[in-house]
Amino acid sequence: MSTYVLMRVLESAPRRYDFGIRLLTFGRIGRAYDRLAGNIEFGQRVLDLGCGTGALTVRAARRGAIVKGIDINPEMLAIARRRVKEEQVEERIELAEQGVAELDEEEEQSYDAVTSSLCFSELSDDELGYTLDQVARVLKPGGLLLVADEVSPAHPLTRALRWLLRAPLALLTYLITQQTSHAVRALPEKLAAAGLSLVSATRSPLGSFGVYVAQSALEER
Repeated sequence: MSTYVLMRVLESAPRRYDFGIRLLTFGRIGRAYDRLAGNIEFGQRVLDLGCGTGALTVRAARRGAIVKGIDINPEMLAIARRRVKEEQVEERIELAEQGVAELDEEEEQSYDAVTSSLCFSELSDDELGYTLDQVARVLKPGGLLLVADEVSPAHPLTRALRWLLRAPLALLTYLITQQTSHAVRALPEKLAAAGLSLVSATRSPLGSFGVYVAQSALEER
């Protein structure tokens, strides 16, 4: 089942988003959030790309980080603001209606970590390349990029099985939203092209969902 495809339907009803994503991923997304947040340390500055309803943003703040969450969907951000208030982490979180195209406004080497959950699969290859270049620019030396997203399986047979499962959902989503999905292809290669070194990668059994940790270049001695 494609998490991202039905995610686009759920985005039209943000109040149901978190519950729906938990169902669609069989609880996988919550574990992915926890795994990514586990890489964040107290006092770090974190940028959360496509923060949605703030689930990962809040987890990072609970770890003691100072977090900026950005998203282009104002309804999602409204829910995120309520969540931040309920969790009483307002002093640690800034939420902004901002897209990845505006990452060039962020100061160079200003973040210890950048997080992204189900955001990269919304981008075209060119947009993703630009985003990764900007991530490499805004990360401090040795900073981490933490990603959880839908990815394209490496094996042809697995890709075919995924397509068979995904095709009817993709059609339904397009009819409702006039948008389609783009599972991320060759993410490790794209990370390398941006100058980011892959630290770890974990995929679901079908290889269609991945959790990745990458690191920016260390300062030269």
